[in-house]
Amino acid sequence: MRIVASVLTLVMSAPVFSATYDLPSEHFDVIGSVTTVRARYEDTLLDIARRTNIGQDHMQRVNPDVDRWLPGDGTIVTVPSQHILPRGPRTGLVLNLPEMRMYYYPPKKPGQPAQVQTYPMSIGRMDWATPLGVTKIVEKTKNPTWTPPESIRREHAAKGDPLPRVVPAGPNNPLGEYKMRLGIPGYLIHGTNKPQGVGMRVSHGCIRMLPEDIEKLFPQIPTGTPVTIVNQPVKAGWYGGKLYLEVHPPLEEYPNDRGAMVEYVMLALDDAMARRASSAALDNQLIDEELNVQSGIPVIISSGS
Repeated sequence: MRIVASVLTLVMSAPVFSATYDLPSEHFDVIGSVTTVRARYEDTLLDIARRTNIGQDHMQRVNPDVDRWLPGDGTIVTVPSQHILPRGPRTGLVLNLPEMRMYYYPPKKPGQPAQVQTYPMSIGRMDWATPLGVTKIVEKTKNPTWTPPESIRREHAAKGDPLPRVVPAGPNNPLGEYKMRLGIPGYLIHGTNKPQGVGMRVSHGCIRMLPEDIEKLFPQIPTGTPVTIVNQPVKAGWYGGKLYLEVHPPLEEYPNDRGAMVEYVMLALDDAMARRASSAALDNQLIDEELNVQSGIPVIISSGS
């Protein structure tokens, strides 16, 4: 299987899972490494995903033969912890919805390399889609209360699960311990009391993060931080002289047929080629295969010139 072959060429001798990476130079767009871990007796695939900074859906997609609830002691689990940086500004927060992953570019500190942090996130269900656009963080709150909108209260009431008008701070609050309000009215980046859903389409449009991730991110983000929300199911980028392609399943509410996916590929490749003059020969067969597999793992599609 081509995915396994690609993974094996990138396996690290000792797994290291970090949310923070030195920002690549102009000739490098890829961070992290694909690696593997051995499941422990008590592990679920969800546990492994959380420990390794991977969203639930992505972890399952690259390990289709591993039982979600009982992987089994010693089972080898692939960890897709390599990412091509989304195209666009490398400043503030960049949220790539199909990837269900967030990138934060903190201000560069004197005498230190520029860095990028990346975290899995949940996004809105198709009927409560997270909007695209450019906005900013307008408010930050620790230990927030939650005032459910009437639309959400009606939805819960219809399911026989009525909500109070205000949910106090605490373990039963679905916002978790931190929230950051976006300039788009009604939308937040927040923690959660249901971390098993991070990396899935489960919210009413807000961005959910793992409790430990937003605890790390929250104090770093000043009010006014720019936030760019994009739809990039296909990303392309360079690592040295080699061109990589990364394909994720597209969002259902946007164009997602074969023709649309080819268009996404062309946009990603045009951007990558424009940023670095190259006569690289592309392997169209590999591109076509990855469009079918949609592994979300960066794949070399050219060795460059």
